[in-house]
Amino acid sequence: MDLSLVVDNVLSPPILFFALGAFAVAVGSDLEIPQPIAKFLSIYLLVAIGLHGGHALSESGVTLPVVASLGAAALLAVVVPVYCFVLLRRRLPLPDAAAIAAAYGSVSAVTFVAATAFLQSSGIPFGGHMVAALALMESPAIVIGVLLLRRSAPAASVRGGLGAILRDACFNGSVVLVVGSLVIGFITGDRGWAEMDPFAHDIFKGMLALFLLDMGLVAARRFRDLRAVGAFLPAFALGVPLVNAALALVLARLLGLGEGDALLLTVLAASASYIAVPAAMRLAVPDANPSYYVSMALAVTFPFNLVVGIPTYLFVIRWWWG
Repeated sequence: MDLSLVVDNVLSPPILFFALGAFAVAVGSDLEIPQPIAKFLSIYLLVAIGLHGGHALSESGVTLPVVASLGAAALLAVVVPVYCFVLLRRRLPLPDAAAIAAAYGSVSAVTFVAATAFLQSSGIPFGGHMVAALALMESPAIVIGVLLLRRSAPAASVRGGLGAILRDACFNGSVVLVVGSLVIGFITGDRGWAEMDPFAHDIFKGMLALFLLDMGLVAARRFRDLRAVGAFLPAFALGVPLVNAALALVLARLLGLGEGDALLLTVLAASASYIAVPAAMRLAVPDANPSYYVSMALAVTFPFNLVVGIPTYLFVIRWWWG
């Protein structure tokens, strides 16, 4: 493996700011990012990647490779939560199995953003339609997780009607924001991108660094929650992303995707949601333990993908694609 990929990724400013946040928690610093600012940074990142993807999609158009990529994303969004649920059900109560399966069937927008920044710094092109793949994969796992629970558990253990759950899954804030920005970027094309370039491009890495500083603080605090459980959940949080990445790599190779698109599909499959899914699970499956599914996704899978996963997946793609 080309270790320079790992070194370059680890020594990039956004990743170092993530490490700074974790260090601050480890030494007991009082460093805090005010929540309104953290929320603003989340909104900024979703708008920026949506505009960038919409602009790129307006340039490429809806082609057969675009349709194939989105089809592969939809397939992974259905398969991953189902097999995860089957594995988890052997060791965990129904509510926890459903919630964790939904988290790992869904995706992390921040990991996707970090992967796009990594591709840009490496000079590897990727299609703007992959932002649509991000939006496409975020919600189905929530619905599938709840449906699996409904099929296996008494109705009383699940709150909310299916219509309300579908509405929350399809119209949660992050999905509306990224899809809306994608549509705006697509409609306005080159003219709109020229107007928004300083906002959506020039300051992007600086804003990402601040956001990852906050993520480092939050992840380090969540890691303490996993100390109380056995080795199964941390092992799952490290092993399942690798299996999901392998599934995505096979699909990307079969479909003939380019290196950039293949990496983004792999990162989406290997990531886990720690924003949209927890919000939905608190409503739909209140008996599930949030310290499990939030801590696994945020404190184990997220930093693993950020530091080791992204450069490793790119190394495999370069080796396999020749």
